[in-house]
Parts: sequence; structure tokens; C-alpha cells
Amino acid sequence: MKKTHPPRPKTEKHLSPGLRRYLYVTAAVCGAAVLIVEILGAKMLSPYFGTSHFVWTAQIAVTLVSLAVGYWFGGWLVDRTTKLNRLYTCILIAAVYLCLTVPLCRPVAEGGLQLKLALGSLLASMFLFFIPLALLATVGPFLVRVMSASVDVVGGQVGRLTAISTAGSVAGTILIGYALIPFLPNSVTMLCTAVMLITLAVIYFSLWGRAKSKTVIALIAALVGLGTGWWGVGVDARIQVPDVVELERSNSNFGLMQVVAATKPPYRLYFNDFLCQNGFDPRTRQSIHLFTYLLYGLARAYTEKIENALFIGLGVGIVPMQMAGEGVKVDVVEINPAVVPLAERYFEFKSGRVNLFIDDGRHFLNQCKRRYDTVILDAFLGDSSPSHLMTREAFESVHKVLKGDGTLVINTFGNLEPGKDFSTASLAKTLRVVFKSVKLHAGKSDGNIFFVASDQNKLTFLRDPDQTDVHPSVAGRVAAAFAGVVQADPTHGRVLTDDFNPVEFYDAANREQLRRELALFMNPQPIH
Repeated sequence: MKKTHPPRPKTEKHLSPGLRRYLYVTAAVCGAAVLIVEILGAKMLSPYFGTSHFVWTAQIAVTLVSLAVGYWFGGWLVDRTTKLNRLYTCILIAAVYLCLTVPLCRPVAEGGLQLKLALGSLLASMFLFFIPLALLATVGPFLVRVMSASVDVVGGQVGRLTAISTAGSVAGTILIGYALIPFLPNSVTMLCTAVMLITLAVIYFSLWGRAKSKTVIALIAALVGLGTGWWGVGVDARIQVPDVVELERSNSNFGLMQVVAATKPPYRLYFNDFLCQNGFDPRTRQSIHLFTYLLYGLARAYTEKIENALFIGLGVGIVPMQMAGEGVKVDVVEINPAVVPLAERYFEFKSGRVNLFIDDGRHFLNQCKRRYDTVILDAFLGDSSPSHLMTREAFESVHKVLKGDGTLVINTFGNLEPGKDFSTASLAKTLRVVFKSVKLHAGKSDGNIFFVASDQNKLTFLRDPDQTDVHPSVAGRVAAAFAGVVQADPTHGRVLTDDFNPVEFYDAANREQLRRELALFMNPQPIH
């Protein structure tokens, strides 16, 4: 009996080998673009809404909704026409829209600040990224239909296209995480993504579009979009404050970094995602911010003797340099390597005077074998300290590296008003699970609350803080904060753990207000 073979799957006769390969390239490039836009969108919104789970939840939700709508629309569209011109028009429109997100990001985000944090970030993400992501999602179902002449090949074609698109998404994720965000401004990265998609569309119209007019229209649309986007690069996230000049601006894996100089008075300020990390008076070589003096002063006042100190968070290096200058052996853990050269260029930080570790604070603590007289925790990501550094388990790791009567000093933003004190009360309650004694210091309406924790039986000043070297602009507030011992309501909040730390949710109202104030500082025009 003669052996028979199943018929070979049919393929689309009108697709040349070159075009077929190009369609696979299209699937990979659009898959990469989707993941780049998803991650980059959250980074673009973070200077306005912060980096809380609300922003990432909004961005992920918008991406998924966009993909769902795009898949439906792509299937609907290809059932009416299999002309590839329609698909590449969708890609071109998505690219032009991404160009427009560069100048639109700031006004849209500032408008969202008038709403609750969760809703504002969701609507801003929806307005900026829903349309381009949905249009890019049309690629999958459209190509499956175009490249499958028979149901015999649908399964294989779906698997092949999905695999290629997913591989593109993986490449896009690696590209933006390790190459684009650390070295390019977010706005430029968005334009580069748009250029990639525009190039994809223009090449198709030029080689296979069969109408020169479409190529010309595509080029005109691309130039208009790119021109508008490039103009937006110069406008986006600029500080629009009289008598303030931007000295340096760069992107990093941990936010937008800006160093500015004020002329009246002549101060120098460092911002990370619009949050002022510290200020410096180059005339007197002093900090102009309250927390600098409190971190140093509280550690000195409550600790018998400081020979070894650990700083989790560099800031711009003012306090570490002060202690190192007094003969203290200083270890500094900083997660963002990009901040180090800024601190050296503008704030007189000398990395050779301390032991500098580029690492996550929690990771460093977990493997640390050294013991310290004091640990100063001043790590901020956006408008708050990273939550994994503010749990019972994190404080237990700190406790292990402290000497017997050593001290932990923490700088936080907080509120003691009933109904707004979840974060502050929870932090106090969590510290008391690990340490014998906890004290809170706060000034007058500064927003800064300083925690001191120790295994000393009773925390009292072992020496009065030396306030002779405090900058005159903050002398009164510093004195008030040293004297301002406050209490958190012990019936509020909860013990924070690695498994359950809902601070971002309950502290959302405080963060909303802080974000509005930051946006107003960077652009003192009324937010409508």
C-alpha cells in the first residue's frame, strides 16, 4: 500500500518571501514597542504622580485594556479588508501619537493632580497611551489573517507570530531597562520608539505600498509628529520658576535628576522626580534644609560615641561628609550610581573619603557583617521611602548591625493628624516591635518627621545638639524640631511586614497633596 502524506499547508500566494519576512519583523518591532511604552509611560508620569503602586497599577491596567481593544479592532478590521496599507497606517498613527505624548505629558499629568492619586494617574495614562497601544495591538490578529490562507496553517501561524512578538517584547524590556532609561531622557526614548515605528511604516509604503502618494503622506505625518515631539523635549519637565537656572538634567533608573541654581538667594538644589533631596549654599558651604541638621544632630545627641556610621541613602553626601570629616568611619549605601557624580560636581561630596557601596539598602543589610554605632536611613524614591526598608523584617536587619546602645535615625514625610497618620503611626508601632525605645521629632508644618530607635532603656539627649553651624535660613525650624518631641497615636496604624505593608494605599491623600505642591513649585502657573 502506497504511503500518503498530508497536503502541505497553503500559504498566501500574494505575499513575496521578502514581504513575509518583513511582516515577521513588524510583529517583533511592535511587540518591543508595546513593552517600551508600558514601562516608559510609568517613568514619564512618575515626576508628577510618584512611583507608588497606583502609577504602576494604572499603567498596567491601561496597557491590558488597550491590548484587549486592539486585538478586537485588529480582528474586526482585517475581516473587512486584508490590505496591509490599513495595518501600517495604524502603526503610523500610533507613532505620531507617541510623539505628541512628549509635549502633552506635563499638562495632562498636572490636570490629573486635581483628582485622587489613583484616578488621576489612571486617566492621565489612559489619555496618553491608550490609543497608540491599542493601534499597535492590531498587528497580531491582522497578520494572522493575512498570512494564513487556510485553516490548516492558522495554529502554526498564530504560534509563530505570538512567539516572535513576545521575543520582541522581551528585547524591548531589556533595551529600555538596561540601555535607554539610564542613558537617555524619557522624552528622547519615546521619540526613538516613535521613529522606529515610523521607519517600519515608511519602508512598507515605499517598497510594497503601490502608491507613492501614501509614502509622501506618511513622511509628512512623520515629520509633523517628530517636529512636535522634538519641540516637546525642550519643554517637558522644565523648571519654570523665576531666578532659577537648571545646571544639569539627566535620567536614571531611579527617576529624573535635576540640579538647579537659584540666584536670589544663590542656593544650589538637587531634585529627584521633582522632590528636593537637599539644598546647598555655596557661599557658606552649608545645607539649607532641615533634615540635614536633624539627621546629624539626632545621631550625635542620642549616641554615646560614634566611631562607625552607616548611611542608607547618599542624598548629595552632606551628612556623610560631615561625619567623615570628624574622623568617623563612614559606609554609604546608595542604589543610584548616577547621583554620585552629581554630588561630586555640585555639592562637594568626595567619594574617596567614605566607603561607598552601590547597592540596595536591604540587600546590603542582609549580608552585612559589620557593626555600627548609628545607622541613618534617608532613602527616598519619589515622595516616600521604599516600602521594603520600612518593615519589621527590615528593622530587624538594622538591629543586627547596630552595636548594643546604637541608634537608628530615620527621615520620613509624615502626618500626625487623625485620619492622615496611618504611615507615621504604623512606622512607630513597627519600630517598637524591634527596639526598646522609640522617639519622634517634628518641626512646625515641615512634613518631616524624624524617628530615633534604640535598645537604650530610655532615649534621652546624652548631649545637647550643637546648633552653632546651622544655616540662618533654617535655624528656627531646626531648633523647633530638636525640641519638638511628638507622639503617634498607638491605636492607629499597624505593624508593617514584608508580607503586608499597605502604607501606599492609606497614605495616598498625603502623597496627593505633596505631589500638587511639587508640581506647583516646578511650574507656578495655576493648575486647571
